Amino acid sequence: MTRRNLILILASTTAISALALTAARARDVPKVATGFVANVVCTETFVSGLDPARVFAETTSAMPGTGLISWALDYRVDRVRKDVTVTLFGIGKSHAVYRGDGLGCYLDHGTVVTDISVPPPDVKAALLPDIAGPSVVAPQTPQLAAALERAFAEPDGSTPRNTRAIVVMKDGRVVAERYADGIGTETPLLGFSATKSVISTLAGILVRKGALKLHEPVPVAAWQGADDPRRAITLDHLIRHTAGLALGSSLQASLASALEPVNRMKFMEPDMAAYAESMPLETAPGTAWNYHDGNTVILGHVIRQASGGSASKMLRFARQELFDPLGMRNVAIEFDASGNAEGSSQMLASARDWARFGQLYLNDGVAGGKRILPEGWVKYSASPTPAAWVGQGGGFWTNLGDSMGASYRGERGWPRDAFFAKGTIGQYVIVVPSEKLIIVRFGRSPNWPPEADGVFDLVREVVAATSTKGRLAGTN
Repeated sequence: MTRRNLILILASTTAISALALTAARARDVPKVATGFVANVVCTETFVSGLDPARVFAETTSAMPGTGLISWALDYRVDRVRKDVTVTLFGIGKSHAVYRGDGLGCYLDHGTVVTDISVPPPDVKAALLPDIAGPSVVAPQTPQLAAALERAFAEPDGSTPRNTRAIVVMKDGRVVAERYADGIGTETPLLGFSATKSVISTLAGILVRKGALKLHEPVPVAAWQGADDPRRAITLDHLIRHTAGLALGSSLQASLASALEPVNRMKFMEPDMAAYAESMPLETAPGTAWNYHDGNTVILGHVIRQASGGSASKMLRFARQELFDPLGMRNVAIEFDASGNAEGSSQMLASARDWARFGQLYLNDGVAGGKRILPEGWVKYSASPTPAAWVGQGGGFWTNLGDSMGASYRGERGWPRDAFFAKGTIGQYVIVVPSEKLIIVRFGRSPNWPPEADGVFDLVREVVAATSTKGRLAGTN
């Protein structure tokens, strides 16, 4: 099969008219596809400890269109060298390499790789009270047990849910949890875009410390020309995805999304931040909402500079100021070859650690009596972003406001004060302040239809089972 024919096959699987495709973007498709697969298989094999065949099968089954080419994707895992190589029809080769504990994997583009040292966790620093004992917490009521049983069921074989972990936390304690085979209370799970909420949290900590200002332009060197309109981009614009940079969209996890420039950034560029920061404006800063990973990659670069200037210092800052105080012990953040945090999608933490992260927001940014986030930051995070039709706030998705997404979720049983970190193909950290409730759900489920992952039913049933007016009221 010729390269030209391959590109025609791939292009035909997208919903985008062939007339709208440039040759340059079409040529990127094999490399983007193999880069995504290499990164995920490497990460979940060497960090999560999962079987690579399972990772490959569950991930590709959850992404629309990928089934048309998954048979042509060849992945090879070298457990001695701890790397993964992927090709598509023998071309578009991508190579992912395990960097070490706490750092996960990176895509090797044949350039010089930045060394990163990982500080040891400070066990004594935990401020958040323990949320559970060492054993898996069985559901405390039949209603909770039934809710988790349904969430792990597979009612439709054509769109498998592949639920991996659920943790329900009420009033700061785990009241139910369940894990798929091969996954336990300490297994680091890839958050995909739930990572964005963690990066926005690190930005909030720097705002509290006075190192960054929410509504002032960010100090990106590439934007400092006297006539450069990008000088107007603020921290708020990056967090809310209103910066206006022309990088396409990251809303869809599908084969079609391989054509977006943002995915060239993620899977073909050794310095993601430099590439994102080089993009021109598509809209004036603050005037339009456009969700894409480039905003958060740049945000991560801004945080790196504000926390000491190196990847190691940024990681130390994240450990000392966020992970250690919350008792998050099973965390890894991935960095690109140049030492930029891939903060748009590449953080792993155990399901319990993700619940601890949610608890910080349930506690209004306070852990153990110590303020981690600025006063008002939680309210800011949940406040709706104008024109964000999916219902997005400041670093989180939100049910507040009148967006189509918020209304859709509300009609299906989600409390209207809920807000949540969300990662593609089925990752959720849901905060429900009115119920003092955290629901963590991780898996490998298609984004479409919206009901495919079973989360609407899960949230509705867990809220009913744990409501202060419900069956757990007497134990809270």
